[in-house]
Amino acid sequence: MSSTPPLIIQHAEARRLLQQVDVHQAMRRMFLDLAAGEALQPAQQLVEFPHAAGDFINYLGVLAKEHVYGVKTSPYIKTPDDALVTAWTLLMSMDSGQPLLLCDAGELTTARTAATTAVAVEVLAPEQARTLAVIGSGPVARAHLHYVKGLRDWQRIAVFSPALVADAETQAQLRAQDPRVEIASSLETAVNDADVVMLCTSSAGPVLDPRSLARPALVTSISTNAPRAHEVPPEALGEMDVYCDYRATTPGSAGEMVLAAERHGWSREAIRGDLPGLVSGSAPRPDYRRPVFFRSIGLGLEDMALANALYQLLRQGQ
Repeated sequence: MSSTPPLIIQHAEARRLLQQVDVHQAMRRMFLDLAAGEALQPAQQLVEFPHAAGDFINYLGVLAKEHVYGVKTSPYIKTPDDALVTAWTLLMSMDSGQPLLLCDAGELTTARTAATTAVAVEVLAPEQARTLAVIGSGPVARAHLHYVKGLRDWQRIAVFSPALVADAETQAQLRAQDPRVEIASSLETAVNDADVVMLCTSSAGPVLDPRSLARPALVTSISTNAPRAHEVPPEALGEMDVYCDYRATTPGSAGEMVLAAERHGWSREAIRGDLPGLVSGSAPRPDYRRPVFFRSIGLGLEDMALANALYQLLRQGQ
């Protein structure tokens, strides 16, 4: 049987094509398919390199309605000065068993991470939410702002990161994204009176204790790939309504959940719902009697969905 080489999309081309995709709705549809049993998401696979040289994580996924499956593979390669992190997504045909697409997943990862948080804000934030805080100012934080800025009638959008205070160029980029953006001088100022707080940092340790906020709010977290990384204190989970992107896989990888289970007796059964349940209407919404926490670790299906969208664009000659 003859085979056709897969289409290859490099970083710049992925960025260009993504501008033609409704990423938010692509993520929402993917979670609906997951709820309906039309998609499959195994747990992520962590493989360590010999001699403590790093590791790689494989994120697998199947989209049955689209007749595709695939894997995103992301290595963490230690170097003398720092670490090298890349990511590539391979899309395969369920009909022919042939590779369809190999895509640099850097842009896919940024877009799907932020759009997944946007789906969570859409279904979890109070309809009357008016104040938004974004903690972080890098590309992922700016993508979060892009996808959530139209989800509520925000009257105040505060952005803070330690590096941002003296970074006039990034401040200008953020204000260009949305004129409502205010550059906060401190974390405390940013989250003051916030209805929604999005943690978009690279921190491996706690950034914010949601219990310290002036009133119960929605706090979203993405954290990093560092082992047991977490942006909120593990002990806080028992005093919050906890949601996640996918309850079958997130509790085994999210740092604060792993630590809360080990140290504080917290159980994954305490998770009130995940995005498949929330978008399909089967999971309960929060009542905001106490803080609400949403944790995302990223799914292979998210990358598959975006990779397939790019593949379809290329087939159409876009």
